[in-house]
Amino acid sequence: MPATAPATTTLNARALLLDMDGTIVNSDAVVERCWRRWAEEQGLDAAEVMKVVHGRQGYATMAVLLPDRPMELNHEDNRRMLAAETADVDGVVPVGGAPAFMAALAGLPHALVTSADRGLAEARMGAAGLPLPEVRVTAESVSASKPDPEGFLKGAAELGFEAADCVVFEDSEAGIAAGKAAGMRVVGVGPRAAAHGPDVAVPDLTHVRVEAAPDGGILLRVGG
Repeated sequence: MPATAPATTTLNARALLLDMDGTIVNSDAVVERCWRRWAEEQGLDAAEVMKVVHGRQGYATMAVLLPDRPMELNHEDNRRMLAAETADVDGVVPVGGAPAFMAALAGLPHALVTSADRGLAEARMGAAGLPLPEVRVTAESVSASKPDPEGFLKGAAELGFEAADCVVFEDSEAGIAAGKAAGMRVVGVGPRAAAHGPDVAVPDLTHVRVEAAPDGGILLRVGG
């Protein structure tokens, strides 16, 4: 199990696939407010709920927490939660190093692959002052939530690359599992990531350098 990288790891890629929440955008304050409120409504321990909310679409989180609950109620609550989260951007900020990281990706193949829907992605990226990638795989784009690999495979296909040519940036257990299941290498970002088996992990994006490789690919220097 990798710890936070003490030395620099070099990765070669043709495309990068980026999770949003916890990876390039720090939205923990909003997530905690909304999910603690939902936990209270359901009579659940908020601390236990917060252990599983990251990375999945809301309905999938609810199904994990309340396995006997009718799925239509989860989808109904999910719609309500998305509306509340989209309207609440207080405390939404870029992850450390994210502005420079995203600027370095301009002109290089990359996509956003997020469990947020389109409206929430636009709200949070805007609040964090980060550019939205041209290629975006959001909740509306997939039939299954992370840890299913569908989103990452769709992102790779839309960019025109094989899974083995892509590197995923993720923060959560569900997201890292999805990237691995897609057959991609995974850079774990932030305090949650290292425990879930990414290929390499960093505290934030200040520890990642992006360069255009001479062959037209992407050179990543991670760690240090």
